[in-house]
This record gives sequence, structure tokens and C-alpha cells, in this order.
Amino acid sequence: MASFKIEGGNMLSGSIVPQGAKNEALQVLCAVLLTNKKIVISNLPDIIDVNNLISILKKIGVSIIKIKRGCFEFQTKDIDIEYLESDQFNIDGKALRGSIMLIGPLLGRFGFGCIPRPGGDKIGRRRLDTHFDAFIKLGAVFSYDKEKYIYKVKSNDLKGTEILLDEPSVTGTANIVMASVLASGKTIIYNAACEPYIQQLSKMLVSMGAKISGIGSNRLSITGVRKLNGTSHELLPDMIEIGSWIGLAAMTGSELKIKNVKWNYLGQIPSVFRKLGIKIQKLGDDIFIPSHNDGYEIQNYIDGSVMTISDGPWPGFTPDLLSVVLVVATQARGSLLIHQKMFESRLFFVDKLIDMGAKIILCDPHRANVIGHDFKSNLKSTVMTSPDIRAGISLLIAALSAKGTSIIHNIEQIDRGYESIDSRLRSLGAKIQRI
Repeated sequence: MASFKIEGGNMLSGSIVPQGAKNEALQVLCAVLLTNKKIVISNLPDIIDVNNLISILKKIGVSIIKIKRGCFEFQTKDIDIEYLESDQFNIDGKALRGSIMLIGPLLGRFGFGCIPRPGGDKIGRRRLDTHFDAFIKLGAVFSYDKEKYIYKVKSNDLKGTEILLDEPSVTGTANIVMASVLASGKTIIYNAACEPYIQQLSKMLVSMGAKISGIGSNRLSITGVRKLNGTSHELLPDMIEIGSWIGLAAMTGSELKIKNVKWNYLGQIPSVFRKLGIKIQKLGDDIFIPSHNDGYEIQNYIDGSVMTISDGPWPGFTPDLLSVVLVVATQARGSLLIHQKMFESRLFFVDKLIDMGAKIILCDPHRANVIGHDFKSNLKSTVMTSPDIRAGISLLIAALSAKGTSIIHNIEQIDRGYESIDSRLRSLGAKIQRI
């Protein structure tokens, strides 16, 4: 198990280019199973979750050629059924939450899909009913092995239908879209997730010959086609990493430029950080964060009550950045209520911040009240362990702002979502070592 050793309390400076979007990568990589033609995907981040999925695809039978850094060519002429039914696939699939999105394209093209109960972040229950209820409505036969925790679906002829999702699940929407594009007839998905990454997946499928309308809305209409062609696709920059860099700049009092952010796809991220008092300047397609030497002040509502920041499905604020917002608020002027609605265990990392001197009251598994220090009392360095990707980057931001030497264990969790984070931070002047 690797760790980070951080000498905190130093101002950073310079420019950073965000990596390709992790969540989009996991979706579009699964989509390569839908055709026997070549697909080229660029701007793929070199992170554990993406590399694990590429490894699974190769074992399934996908031909993979690395063209250059972050750019790969994929071709799926056939699949290895024996591997999909093997103990090794159960091991590989459990290690990656995004592996659930393999089942939709496998079912759509090959009439068979199976997946072990996926692992990933320890952030609470993340049920899969939305996925399989939809597959059944499309005509698949579902079975579940309670001994081995393996889900299976089979169908010789998926038929389009109307599907009302019980929740706007991002991975569920992606899975259902990929299963539907080769089904016969028309599929209507109501209450669909409409995140930029779902939009990107849909646009990629359209470029392959799929017929999808309503892209960007919560009602998708899909008319099935007999086959799909190859295409080239470039990932968006990772909005979660962009938000992380904004939080890092504010907490360390640093002046940073984040380049090529695709402003049109950032949604509420800039406005939420501005509510914390952080100055965000738009320079073309870049973000410039000036040094906050005088700190930053959390806004109140117009009636004077305490600001609440909560997560929600797009275009609501992404739950993946609530951890970063929380840690940034620990040094602000004023108070903030964080309401994490979507995952019941995502706020449990705050005990580490409390150990560092943060003033946080954990009201229940979903709500935390943060009372800012206004930089009058610095966070203290400490030894801690990263429980998941987003808590991990938040603890890293806290450690970089705290004076003294901090150690973060289990940094594989951070590596799952952030490419070469230590070397990229060093390029900005951070004192961080991988040990």
C-alpha cells in the first residue's frame, strides 16, 4: 500500500491542464463492444479505474492498440464467453464499479451479459435494480446467483419499449441506452440522467449510426438499428478534477490557471464555488483563480440564513464535489451546511478533518455543518487514510493547506480517479512524495 508524504502550508502557482473525464471514459469504453468496427478514443486518463476496464475489455476479446498517450484503438469482432463465465472475471469485475456498464452492450449485441456485484467506493449502498428492471422490460430474462453474487441477463431479441426510471441513474441510463440502440423498435427512456457524459456517450453512438433524439434532456428516444459503425471520440475534460483544482487554489491561497475546461459543460460548479466567496475568472476557455490573500466569505441567503449546498442529478450540483466544497469551507468566513443526499457514507471522512482542527458538526450521515476558520487557525498536519476517491482528494487538499508534514495512506483510492496527481502537484510547487 502506497502513501503520500506532504509538506503543507506552501503557496502554489502555474497552469494545469485537466485530465480526460473518468466517468465519461468508463461509459464510452464499454460502448466499443457494440460494433465489430474500429473505434478510436482519445484523451483517456491514465488512472487505475480506466486501466482496469481496458484490461477487462482485452480479456473479453477486444483488440486494443495504443496509438499514443491517452489515445487507443479498439475493435470487438467477437468475445470470450469462457472468460465472462470464469472466476477471474468475477475477480476483475468486482474491483471496478464501472464494470456494470459492460452488461448493456453485451446484452444488446451478443444477447448475453453477466457481471459480479461491483465494488468500488465505500460510500454506501448503490443498488442496481434500475439497470435490470429496464433490461427485463426490453425482453431480457434475468437471474441472480445469490451464492456467487453474479447477475445474468439473456435475450435473443430485445424489443423497444417505454421505460420510466425510478431514479435518474447515470450508469443505469448509459447501460439502457447501449442495450437499446440495437434493439428492434423504439425505446423511450423517461427520467433519464442527462449529465454531459451521457450526452457525450449518446453523441458518440449517433456518430456510429445510432438513432437517438432528446440528447441533453431527461427523455431519450432511441430507434434501434441493425448494426453500428466505427468512429473517433474525444473525451471532455474532467469536471470533477477542475472543481478539485479550484478548491486546492482557494485553500492554499494560490494563483492558478486551469486550461481548456470546456466552460459550457461545467454546469453549477463555478457558481457553487463563488457562493463560498472564491473568485473565478473566465479567460477564454480557461479558469483563472487569483490568490485569496484576504480569505473568502461564504454567502448567506437573502434572508440572512445559513447557506446550504446539496447535491442532485444534473443539472444539480455533482455529489462528487461535495467533499471538496466541505474541506474548502473549513477555512472560509462564515458557516455552511453540506447536505449529501445521494450516498449515506460519503461524509464519514470528516473525522479526519476534525482531527486536523476543522470545526465540523456531523448532524447525521447526510448532513454536516461547517464553521469556517477564516484562516485564523490553520489545519494541523496528521496521519490519515483515504476511504474513497473524492474523500481522498479532499484530504489531500487539506494536507497541502496544513502546516507541517502529513501522511495519507491508501492513495490507490486517489490514483483511481486522478492521473499522476503527485507529479502534477509538484509542477505547481507542492512538496509531495509518493512513499
